[in-house]
Amino acid sequence: MSHVPGLRSPYHKVGRLVYFGRMLDKIRLQAAGRLPLDEYGPNLGKGFDGRCCNFLRVDYGELKARVLAGDRDDEQLLAWCHEHGGPRSDEECEVWNNFMVKRGWRDSAAPTLAKRIAESRLDGAPILTMFDYLDYDEGRASSPDRPWEKI
Repeated sequence: MSHVPGLRSPYHKVGRLVYFGRMLDKIRLQAAGRLPLDEYGPNLGKGFDGRCCNFLRVDYGELKARVLAGDRDDEQLLAWCHEHGGPRSDEECEVWNNFMVKRGWRDSAAPTLAKRIAESRLDGAPILTMFDYLDYDEGRASSPDRPWEKI
């Protein structure tokens, strides 16, 4: 995938959640015409975006409209999700974060991760998870920083 300025690492947290900020970035970047749709378009609102919205119990389309209204920052958007989908406990957030940061490591997504690593010619990089892959593929190479330890 391309390096997209303004697209955060999936490890970046908003409030207590990983990935949420990245989803917001993709919504904003798409609206601004700065997200390569050939690479990112097929999974907008699906994949990890869909998982995140399901976890928060909000509709992606409704969240997208709220983001594009431009009247709330990331923390306020997360609060909006909690208002509309119900609050998440610290334990639920911990489970979400740990599931997401380990996705692709010894689970059903491992074959997809292996395929993407090969397609991106990243064989040999210290990629263990989908989050690692996204960071390496987008030019962040964050695994040496061990971002999962900051969760």
